[in-house]
Amino acid sequence: MTASSRDLTETLARLRKDIEELAVSLGQSELSSRIRKTVETEVESLSERLSEIHEELDPIHQPTAVFDPSSPKTIGRFISIAMIAQEMVPLANVEQFYGSGIYAIYYKGCFSLYEPLAGAETPIYLGKADPATSIAEDPREQECRLARRLGDHRKNITRAESTLDINDFYCRWLVVSSGWESAAEAYMINLFKPIWNKEIKVIVGFGKHGDSAETRSNRRSPWDTLHPARTWAMDATLEDRKSIEQIQEEVAKHFELHPVFSDRSAILEGFFNELRQLKGI
Repeated sequence: MTASSRDLTETLARLRKDIEELAVSLGQSELSSRIRKTVETEVESLSERLSEIHEELDPIHQPTAVFDPSSPKTIGRFISIAMIAQEMVPLANVEQFYGSGIYAIYYKGCFSLYEPLAGAETPIYLGKADPATSIAEDPREQECRLARRLGDHRKNITRAESTLDINDFYCRWLVVSSGWESAAEAYMINLFKPIWNKEIKVIVGFGKHGDSAETRSNRRSPWDTLHPARTWAMDATLEDRKSIEQIQEEVAKHFELHPVFSDRSAILEGFFNELRQLKGI
């Protein structure tokens, strides 16, 4: 049975009335931060659904997005594809080279918490290395920024030899024209959601530099809790930001919500899906 014009008119009238009542109620309420956040999330979800209905009413199809070559997201996407095209090399074997840009670190070992990543194409950490000067025009002017950053990470992992083996880590990198590394890094972190990146808020602390517990209020990072090695992070006055049990629960939930990419073809299919303009036609 299809809805009649009268039914639709009455439904729209009720919807408008409910929206107006919600607006009045919110204007008269003092909301806590938690409740306000919940309301914002629900209103945003409803707004998106109404937008979808509005588009469905138009009998003429329109693209889901307009391809904009100048968009930072577009630039980040294609820089990311270029980096994924590079072959992985052992992190322990990276030599000095000129250039700044982006890089990814992969885990292939048997640390139980990272089991989903072993053999997969999802990195455990992503980052960028800025050029020596923002106007650097070639790799020599950018200096050895990527190699230096990868070297720093290699040292941190090597120090954590009681839980990690440097030979289980691989990496990719891409030297990028100065100024474009930030767009690529942001895009890839959002795509892969690497568990060691601070933006993902699971096992933060890998990229952190040492600071004394005496100089400011500080807590031991989850990375240092799992992989105790760095002297400054083992200060007896520091407390763990998260317990090992909490970290384990968060990692398991993360992989449940964000399955890893099994191979490069899966990554490319993800790129292609984002680029398709007429979906479901």
